[in-house]
Amino acid sequence: MSLKEQIKNDIKEAMRAKETAKRDTLRNIQAAIKQIEVDERRDVSDTDVEAIMMKYLKQREDAKAQFADAGRDDLVEKEDAEIAIVKSYLPEPMDDTELESILKEIIATVGAQSIKDMGKVMGAAKSTIGSRADGGRINQIVKKLLG
Repeated sequence: MSLKEQIKNDIKEAMRAKETAKRDTLRNIQAAIKQIEVDERRDVSDTDVEAIMMKYLKQREDAKAQFADAGRDDLVEKEDAEIAIVKSYLPEPMDDTELESILKEIIATVGAQSIKDMGKVMGAAKSTIGSRADGGRINQIVKKLLG
């Protein structure tokens, strides 16, 4: 079963179980998936769905930080619940040592020598690592390795 179908089925289950937070979160993700399908006139793959979910996760984390700064603990809790739901659908993130070893291989493959070659490394890393690591973490480790 594809990730898109799993989300669709889980929305139905959440509706039956009256889990409004899960239902609403998954509906937002499903709407983002449909938006891409309509705009680009293509079916999305599991990789595309993971990318959509990573973007949604980043938005939720940013909103959580803003609500925390404003002292809105009720909304921070709501964002935490949405973050937990989204993370349950994403693959387990890589730890730093595993990520660093993969990036060393990519640097060797691409032939990167300095920070100037960072674009090549980042492009290859995004396609290799996918949604298992945040772009910011990848960027930070690549800078450390090339610098």
